[in-house]
Amino acid sequence: MCRHLAYLGIAPISLAELLTAPPGSLYEQSWAPRKQQHGTVNADGFGIGWYPGDPYEGAEPARYRRALPIWNDRNLPELTAAIASTAVLAAVRSATPGTSPDEAVTAPYRSGRWLFSHNGAIDAWERLPDDLGPAAGPLRTADLLAGAGRCDSALLWTLLERRLAAGRPPVDAVAALVRAVAAVRPAARLNLLLTDGDTVIATRHGDSLWYAQTPGRVLVASEPTPGLTSGGAADWREIPEGSLVLATRAGVRSAPLRPASDAGRGHPRTARRPGPAPILTVEGTNP
Repeated sequence: MCRHLAYLGIAPISLAELLTAPPGSLYEQSWAPRKQQHGTVNADGFGIGWYPGDPYEGAEPARYRRALPIWNDRNLPELTAAIASTAVLAAVRSATPGTSPDEAVTAPYRSGRWLFSHNGAIDAWERLPDDLGPAAGPLRTADLLAGAGRCDSALLWTLLERRLAAGRPPVDAVAALVRAVAAVRPAARLNLLLTDGDTVIATRHGDSLWYAQTPGRVLVASEPTPGLTSGGAADWREIPEGSLVLATRAGVRSAPLRPASDAGRGHPRTARRPGPAPILTVEGTNP
């Protein structure tokens, strides 16, 4: 498993203030997570993605990723103190057995303006494209060979990125992917974060997920960091299991993901195609 966090704000925030300084921060969650349901430490790497400059100018995100425990990176304090952004996605990694240990498979993954992270695990992930059959979407052998590396999370990103590249609406693409994978891997844990710097799309499917919405900023994270908000713990709300979330600087909406059984029954190659994503309803605050 992993821990991850996405931030959108009107005003820039330093990476240190967001990720390393507050008690219970993502940095601390690498060795002392409080809400993690699977695994005990996240020492297999970390990554930070941020959008430089004005987020509305269309700049692509920058990344800093390492394959070592976050507490062992001596460059991190200076880096995080020197960089500020209005949109950030970051993660600390606990690797699924059998996946690569290198930086290439460390989230966030990137394509154009998109950043992506997966908190979870998929059993027998190497066979997933075959088991998905048509539900794998517009996937070619060349896409798999060009993927980020040998990792369940990297494979998920390849499957999602191809859907986005084919023009599928992002909310629909995320929801359909989670439902399709859950249909053939019922034990899979599929907490996803996807952002383009303007919106965050997230799922809770198998582990914890929380959000905090305060004036001018929104955070979606594996677990609360009360020091990041003026109201402390009272600003954080837990997202129900089996939820799809859409967050912007103006508000947060959520809807239930359909049960995996709705994506089809029987042999995965004969499973019927998942339906469209559900309409999102207001969760906690009005946009």
